[in-house]
Amino acid sequence: MVIDVTEATFEAEVLERSKTTPVVVDFWAEWCGPCRQLGPVLEREAAKRNGDVVLAKLDTDANQNLARAFQIQGIPAVKAFKDGHVVDEFVGVQPAPAVERFFDKLVPSEAETLAAAGDEASLRRALELEPGRADAAVPLAKLLLERGERDDALAVLEPVRESFQAEGLAARIRLEEAHPEAFAALDAGETERGLQLLIDAIASADGAKDDLRRAVVGVLDELGVESPVAREYRSKLARALY
Repeated sequence: MVIDVTEATFEAEVLERSKTTPVVVDFWAEWCGPCRQLGPVLEREAAKRNGDVVLAKLDTDANQNLARAFQIQGIPAVKAFKDGHVVDEFVGVQPAPAVERFFDKLVPSEAETLAAAGDEASLRRALELEPGRADAAVPLAKLLLERGERDDALAVLEPVRESFQAEGLAARIRLEEAHPEAFAALDAGETERGLQLLIDAIASADGAKDDLRRAVVGVLDELGVESPVAREYRSKLARALY
């Protein structure tokens, strides 16, 4: 979908619309040769999304107040809006594959949508499409673990790379029999007690030290960087390791 916008329609057609559908704004001008080169590429990518992304074209000569408001100093300038805010942008002519990736980032893939659904069937289908997705593998492994299907949970987590939560959950599965009290505390919401028990176990855990670290880091990652508990126990973990 391609629309022309002006200063009079920008708020409704771009800012408000972007709260439900991503909007890519092409800041251009009639005299701009590179704009005419990029325009068809943007229009083609918008058309491929079947309404999932709207392309709004704004003539900077006719709408100079908006151009100044968005600090447009060179054209073509392209800005992507979601929820009323700019979430991505680029300036100048870009190769077609780069423009395609720019649009792709605005629209969730089928696997991303399935992972967000969260039910077992959707999670399994998401992993069929993209086997290494942590946002599908971790919740599916948790479901399997609740049913006692430990080997299947480990198999789901195995292809995932660069995910602290996936590594932590896999470590938990390997450690549960040796440290049931710690994981029972975590499951009961006694986060600090569970973390402390795992950290205390590091000193005497020769072969399991890495798994204990992974299990703690996975919990800390789930808590988030702003969590006071995560900050405190990150320091405690560092002291226990080094």
